[in-house]
Order: sequence, then structure tokens, then C-alpha cells
Amino acid sequence: MNANTHKLLLSLIFVFSCTFLVGQDVIFKTNKDTISCKIKEIGGEEIKYTLPSFPSDLLFAVDKDKVKKIRLSNGQEMHFTKDLTNPENYTDNYKNAIKVDFLAPLTGNTTICYERSLKPGQSLQWTAGIIGAGVEQNRNAGGGFLSFGFRFIKSPDYYLRGMRYAHILKGSYIMPEISFGFYEYTKEYWHYSYSYPYYGIESYERKTMFTGGVFINLGKQWIFNNTLLFDIYGGAGYGFDSDNYSSEYHFNFLSLGEDVPFALTGGFRIGVLFGKKTDK
Repeated sequence: MNANTHKLLLSLIFVFSCTFLVGQDVIFKTNKDTISCKIKEIGGEEIKYTLPSFPSDLLFAVDKDKVKKIRLSNGQEMHFTKDLTNPENYTDNYKNAIKVDFLAPLTGNTTICYERSLKPGQSLQWTAGIIGAGVEQNRNAGGGFLSFGFRFIKSPDYYLRGMRYAHILKGSYIMPEISFGFYEYTKEYWHYSYSYPYYGIESYERKTMFTGGVFINLGKQWIFNNTLLFDIYGGAGYGFDSDNYSSEYHFNFLSLGEDVPFALTGGFRIGVLFGKKTDK
């Protein structure tokens, strides 16, 4: 074989290889593996394809939940997501909710929450409280507080094909939350006589309180008919106030001690869902 024939053969092999590679589809799996193949069918649950090293009538299949994307021979790409996290599976769900704390008025405040879904499994929640709008007025308090939380809704312990959340806002969750508050209240003092005749004098002082806290909340939210919701939760964290000698209920959390700023929070909320709903 002379040199010219050798070069011609190499050129033909190169052209054939390029043609072969360009004409291939590529499947990119979620585990970062790739499959060079010829895609024959994209079904509801599987992608069927043939491999060049096997007979063309022999079909292979891969679960769509294991595929991140495919690239066709013409350069076009298609991306895939699991049913559980695919936003298109929740277009008939309302993504917004307004809630009120059912028991808050009994402790001297009215609490209103707004929750908005960001994507399946995650939502934001804003809370506003009006201190003094309730039936408990022993301290004649007046003020308010604001809280902000980022909610992570629990996913299933195992995944089955086609599995999805019953509702995009429903389920058990963990929610880190920060809170700030301000209110004025009447503080009671007693002054005692240490000589006979013994007696006590009661006095009052109007004081101002600033509060803040960081909490980790655990809870569960139920959705009924895409309209009504119940939300119950409890949390623990660190709470602070502007009175070093204060150890009391601050309307949005309960401070447990002066030396260690440990605090608890919790509640039971009822709400309604709303927003634009687009059926698939």
C-alpha cells in the first residue's frame, strides 16, 4: 500500500467517523453518564433508543426520571424533570395562602400570614402581628411584630415513578424563621415596707420593649379541596429583648430565661388559598 492510498484510507475513515458521530443522538443521565444512540421514541415514562453496535431492531429503554436531557443529531435539546418536582404537574394548584393564627387573640394579638410557593417543595412565608388586638390585656400592650421564614416541605422517603405532592403547599415541613417586634406595655412594681407595720405599695410604669428571635420550626400543613388549609407548628431557637430583667411572653415567642436566651414558639393557623390557576 503506497503513501497516497494510505492517506486516502485514513481520510475516508475520518469522514465516516465524523458522519457517524454527527448523526448520533446523545442521552445525558442524571448520574452524569451519557449514551450515544439513535432515539426512536420519547414516551410518557421511557425513552427508547437503538445502539450502533447492536441490531437496529433491538430497542433499549431508559426511565425518563433518570434522564437530565437529550441532544438530537440536529443539535436540538430537550430537558426533563421528575414528576415530583415538575412545576407543570401543579398548574391546577393555588400557589398563595392567607392564614390567621386561631389562638393568637387569646394571648393579646392578631397574627396574619402570607405564604407563597416558589417551586415544588419550597415556599416563603411572611407574618405580621398586631399586639394589643386581642382579649388578654393585663399589660395593656400595644405594638407589632414581623417574621420571615423559608419553608422546606418534606419529600417522600422513597420515589416511585409518577409520584407527586398531593398539593404544592401540603405536607410536613421545616422552616427557619427570623422575627422582630416592638411594643409598649405597663409594668407593675411592688414596694414593701421592712418595718412594722408591714405593707406593700403597688406602682406602674409604661415601658418600651424591642424583641428579636431566630427559630427552627417544625410543622405540618393540610390542604382541603385546594381551598382551605390547617397549619400546626412548633419551634425553638434564641430570643432576645431590650429588657435584661425580662423573662416573659413577647406575643410571637416565649422567652424561657434571662441567662440563656432560649425561646419557644408555636401556633395553629387556619387559612384560604387563592391566586391564578391554569389547568393543563
